Amino acid sequence: MRVTLLGTGDTTGTPTVGCDCDTCTAARERGVERTRFSVHVENDRTDESLLIDFSPDFRYQFLRDEVPLPDAAVITHIHFDHLDGLGNVFRVLDDLAVYAADETDPRTGASVAETVRDDYHYLDRVTVVPTTPLETERICGLDVTLVPVEHPPLVCYGLAVEDPETGAKLSITGDTSYAVPEESRAVLADPDLLLADAIVPASLCEHHPLGGRHEDAAGVARTFGTKHMTREGALALAAELDAARTRLVHLAHFYPAAEAFEEPLAIDGEQYVL
Repeated sequence: MRVTLLGTGDTTGTPTVGCDCDTCTAARERGVERTRFSVHVENDRTDESLLIDFSPDFRYQFLRDEVPLPDAAVITHIHFDHLDGLGNVFRVLDDLAVYAADETDPRTGASVAETVRDDYHYLDRVTVVPTTPLETERICGLDVTLVPVEHPPLVCYGLAVEDPETGAKLSITGDTSYAVPEESRAVLADPDLLLADAIVPASLCEHHPLGGRHEDAAGVARTFGTKHMTREGALALAAELDAARTRLVHLAHFYPAAEAFEEPLAIDGEQYVL
């Protein structure tokens, strides 16, 4: 299983358009970037590719990293930076199965699957496959399990991707606070590679209107506001999941420049063979 990090940034990416902060300036000087979130998984055994989330930067990411077009996709939630690239399949793919959770979101009155189907009804080459969280689906020869996470006010999911023959495992937290349910943690546990949402360092919680949450014994916030983990929260979760390797993703340009490119913060284009 070959994993390519197509997009490792948050909703504005790094560099952010129109921003000349130290971190965006450093990214330009280094020639690195963090576009909107997306992960590409290749199954060498079946010669198939799975895409996790459709970044608005889909076209650019695939041209830049020269990975195969997807045979199937998973959508974790309906925020635009994870979904709005789906329109790029028009006149590019002949057909595409898109897997998304079938649970009704009390906020919208529809499931992620229903929202994707309705919003992209004009794409007759897309087939939306409603998928039950915590039940494993075989997709592109890989075992994929959606898991509920906490990203209020909308439902959101992480996922585990496992090769049934080699046992190699990729876990993705999705956009979430540190309060990942125990049943979801059990599915995500023991990955060879964990991609964990870590939007900012905990030191920046003082700038959020809601501050930080889920403090550890030393008072360090593991959640920034209510929707995303801090760097410290993501690393704490990684330790609890016993991840063999961790890369932090969904990163904002608010990281101080001196910290923004330190390990284990990811940048676009990284590849891992599991």
